[in-house]
Amino acid sequence: MLDGVTERLVLIDSNSLIYRAFFAVPPLTTTKGELANATFGFASILLKSIEQTSPQHLAAAFDLPLPTFRHERDATYKATRRPMPDELRPQIERVKELLGKFGIPMYSLPGYEADDVIGALARQAEKAGVETIIVSGDLDPLQLVTPRTKLMTTRQGFQNTVIYDQEMIRQRYGLRPDQMVDYKALKGDTTDNIPGSHRACARRSRRTRRRCSTAASSRGS
Repeated sequence: MLDGVTERLVLIDSNSLIYRAFFAVPPLTTTKGELANATFGFASILLKSIEQTSPQHLAAAFDLPLPTFRHERDATYKATRRPMPDELRPQIERVKELLGKFGIPMYSLPGYEADDVIGALARQAEKAGVETIIVSGDLDPLQLVTPRTKLMTTRQGFQNTVIYDQEMIRQRYGLRPDQMVDYKALKGDTTDNIPGSHRACARRSRRTRRRCSTAASSRGS
C-alpha cells in the first residue's frame, strides 16, 4: 500500500486493461456460455489497485470507436491493428456495467483517446495537490509520470503489477518521463504503427538510451 498521502486519485485506462486481460487471462465463461475473461481480469486489477493504493477518488477513461486527431494527422496511425474480436465487444459493455455498479465515473471525449483524457485528469489532479495513480495495461502513460503521478501496470501475464515513479523510469530507460515521447518517436512503435526516426535507438543498451536522451534534449532546445 502507498502511504503518506492524504488524497489520492486512481485513473483507469480501461481499454488497455480490457485488451490485456482478454489475451492474458484464460478463457472463462458465464453460466450462459458467454466469454468473460476480460471482464474478470479487469475486475481483478481494479480491486487490486484499490487494495494497494486506498484511493479517495476513482475514474475510468474509455476510447470511442471514432477516429481521433492522430488519425487526421496520419492516416496510417494504428492502421496495422486487427479488428476487435467479436468475443471482446460485449465484455467492454459488461465492464462499463461493473464500473456503474461501483459508482465509478467514466469519461471519454470524441477525437481523443483514453490516454488523452487520463492525461488531462491527471494534470488537473496535480494542480489540486492530489496524488494520481494511473492503472494501465501498457506503458504509454509513462510520459505522464511526475512527483505526484505514478503508473501502475501489469507484468508477467496479468496477475502481477508494478508501480513506475520517476526513479524507476530513469533506472529502466535512462530517461526522464518527459523524454519518453521523444524516445518513442525515435524508436517507433509497431503497436501503433509508428515507424520511428532512428532505428538505432531501438537497441536496449544504456549507451543507446543515452544517445536517445541526448537527441531528445537537442530537439527540445
